[in-house]
Amino acid sequence: MKKNFIITLSATLATGYLLVSSTYAGPIEEGNPAPKADPFASAIRPITNPTLFDLALPRTTIHPVFISQSMPDKISTILGEVPLGGDFQLYALQLEFAFNERLSLVATKDGYIDFNPDNTLTSDSGWANLAAGLKYAVLYQPEIQHVMSVSAVVEVPSGNTAVWQGTGNGAVNLILSDVKLWGRLQFAGALGGHIPFDGNAESTTGFASAHVSYWVTEWLAPLVELNWYHVFETGDGGSRFGDQLGGAVPAVVQFEGGDLINLGSSNAGTNRDIVTLGLGSRIKLADRVHLGAAYEFPLTDSKDNLMDSRVTVDLTWTF
Repeated sequence: MKKNFIITLSATLATGYLLVSSTYAGPIEEGNPAPKADPFASAIRPITNPTLFDLALPRTTIHPVFISQSMPDKISTILGEVPLGGDFQLYALQLEFAFNERLSLVATKDGYIDFNPDNTLTSDSGWANLAAGLKYAVLYQPEIQHVMSVSAVVEVPSGNTAVWQGTGNGAVNLILSDVKLWGRLQFAGALGGHIPFDGNAESTTGFASAHVSYWVTEWLAPLVELNWYHVFETGDGGSRFGDQLGGAVPAVVQFEGGDLINLGSSNAGTNRDIVTLGLGSRIKLADRVHLGAAYEFPLTDSKDNLMDSRVTVDLTWTF
């Protein structure tokens, strides 16, 4: 009887060991279960509208950005259509540091602008304003791959006026952003407002942005993005940016500058809305390194803003 019991117990233990071994092909350490997969591993940052349209998910990221924007041949002014043309480039580096899964410090605007118009205005270069703040995930739901965040970012007038920066007393950007994943499919969106501390020097504006992408392979995700910029309250059109037409631009043009530039235009109420469409993709270079590129163009009349077309190239390196 004792011998039969020992044989039965040995067979049971051996069977249990084989079952465990087939379920978990690795070492089993007491108190250290196998790590769970990151539910947001496939999440990608939007490419267009980079100073305002951020990924809702707090992460530690280094984000270099390059923008080359062609300007329309003519722009709308109170004097009629004035020739412009040319282009400008932005070289920038955005940073984000996540304190935890819900809260991060973000630096969303900086960089160097090289402005090269063909007509009317003057070629120049200089630094963009600096902007930084906090992002907090008010909804963090990894079980359904969903995050909703709020951000408060302060922009200081630290840039050069020759490239449409450095005027007024600064502003705060208040933003609500959201991201939802369904496996390979991602939807993201954001809306917010640019609220200047001096409503005369800058216009009060808002924006709404949307993103959809799909990982067609393990390394390629085509994407589509839509951006809408709206002027709620115009500036006073006072003399600013003295290196350009002696500071008369804010009193003459009939639009605002979109995402990077705020002119404080007094006639922006004539063309309050700018809508752009961006087509591009992200390429996975490594598990935490993604290269992105997008071609963007206005759906509203190009002469009613500073964009005829734009190419944005960026890299996201997540830690």
